[in-house]
Amino acid sequence: MAISNMPIDSRQLRAFAALARTGSFTIAAKRLFLSQSAVSHSMKALETDVGCRLFDRVGKKVSLTQAGETLLHHAEKILGEMQNARSALYDLGKWGRGRLRIGASTTACQYILPPVLRQFKESFPQTLISIEPGDTVRAIDLLHRSEIDLAIMMEPINEPQLEFHGLFTDELSFIVAAGHPWAKDGHVNRADVPRQNYVLYNQGSYTFRAIQQYFREEEMVLNTVIELGSMDAIKELVKLGLGVSILAPWIAQKELQEGSLVSLSLGRRKLKRQWGVVHLRARRLSLAEETFLTLCKTTTEPLNAQPVANSA
Repeated sequence: MAISNMPIDSRQLRAFAALARTGSFTIAAKRLFLSQSAVSHSMKALETDVGCRLFDRVGKKVSLTQAGETLLHHAEKILGEMQNARSALYDLGKWGRGRLRIGASTTACQYILPPVLRQFKESFPQTLISIEPGDTVRAIDLLHRSEIDLAIMMEPINEPQLEFHGLFTDELSFIVAAGHPWAKDGHVNRADVPRQNYVLYNQGSYTFRAIQQYFREEEMVLNTVIELGSMDAIKELVKLGLGVSILAPWIAQKELQEGSLVSLSLGRRKLKRQWGVVHLRARRLSLAEETFLTLCKTTTEPLNAQPVANSA
């Protein structure tokens, strides 16, 4: 007799296990909320399917044949795994047990994520969190390839497949050392702007492109640019007087408060950025992801429209 490649019907398997445990069609039917006739027909169909007798029937009682004992051994494992799968999906949907894959720029990784994740772990201690560092362009690519679930990044341009949840708006400004002539004068000499050396973040980033566009519209070309991928390194070089940077003041909040760096406005025309959490528009967020989004909004609320110290 050829072995069928068709899987055993799960409802028949469940009825079989109930009958095997109770030895009674009547009791098995009650536990399954079925009629006795439905259980009997189900067992006949199962025996026909597997090609052998599974039960010996003596009056109202039934006992397992050797084939029935073999099937019960496998059935208990199968039904157990099915229950485990259901429980895992329930936990994933309701209590956040599972994974949360986040994409974030180095700036967000350093200044935004730590307090957010600290609070998130209190509510979802069993969630496995992975973080993919990268700028907006990389985050967009990872989202489209479904390699991350959420990204903290600047608002993407011309990305209709992505859903953007705004967090805060910041404004870029000149950041200079305390001993820089602009800092001493309390304002920027516009004629000096093209002649300064600049220490800027990653030429492939949205921010670098926005800065280039801003000064192009101001009919200025920035002088020598040192490109770095670390905000801390940028701030240290500026402190040493090796150049001027263009950053959002909240990134240098500590240094501005202690007076080692000074923030000055770019000019009457502002250069602002909109930060937010992004995901694929077609995705429905889980409870864990919704919680992460809410924590991001709460944590970044003080950053909204942080003022720049002095006008140019």
